[in-house]
Amino acid sequence: MRLVTLFTAVALGLAACGSSQPVTLANPTVPEAYQARTDTGPNGEPIQIPAVRAAYLNERNQRQQVPYNGPEAPGTIVVDPYARVLYHVQPGGQAMRYGVAVGRAGTGYAGTASIARKAAWPSWRPTDNMIRTQPDLYAQFAGGLSGGMHNPLGSRALYLYEGGRDTYYRIHGTMDPSSIGKATSAGCIRLFNQDVIDLFAQVNTGTTVHVRSQAESLALEGPMIETPEGYVVPANQAQTAMAATPGVTPQVSDPYAAMTVSPVESAVQ
Repeated sequence: MRLVTLFTAVALGLAACGSSQPVTLANPTVPEAYQARTDTGPNGEPIQIPAVRAAYLNERNQRQQVPYNGPEAPGTIVVDPYARVLYHVQPGGQAMRYGVAVGRAGTGYAGTASIARKAAWPSWRPTDNMIRTQPDLYAQFAGGLSGGMHNPLGSRALYLYEGGRDTYYRIHGTMDPSSIGKATSAGCIRLFNQDVIDLFAQVNTGTTVHVRSQAESLALEGPMIETPEGYVVPANQAQTAMAATPGVTPQVSDPYAAMTVSPVESAVQ
């Protein structure tokens, strides 16, 4: 009896010495780059970034090195809102490619700008005009939203300026990883939080960013077809992409028409 009691006491003692913090187990179906991680928040606090679900990681959405045929110099960021990809150009005809979600504002600008500001876990506040003209939607956010997983800018943001003036075009993270690779009703260019952290670490302020026009996208990427799931694939791959859904005719219509969004996301520039 004394021996059993001793073993019980030892077991309880070991349990008491164990960490009370939750343990995040890696998902074997998710690549390491997209596993859960802990990042440092704007006030030094730990922020848990969940793993990206495997269902969202199709081939075009996953960060990967690819051949690059554009004219831009190494170090340039190239955004193609029509092919829904972002390239970080590397030497030797290569680039790191990231999948992106594109909001209405994402196709509202084309040209060459530069990164004037970088922010980790950026805050967000609606403009005074937004609060004045739509107080029912935006007055509740007049004090701003601090950085965090609840913020639509996500883990990082890059702010683009052209000729010293703000373009209001942003490359940032997301609070909705299911949107990556798709058209969304608001915002600019969103990446998975894991991907924007990676890109953020590779670039400095002053980095050139080129946002392709639709004509440039067509010339360099070719025509794109939207799948029933809302992703785009090159038209020459459409037959393969549609094989799983026979009888469905791929088409590209207005991808924004039926979408709704929260007042926070609708204001993100």
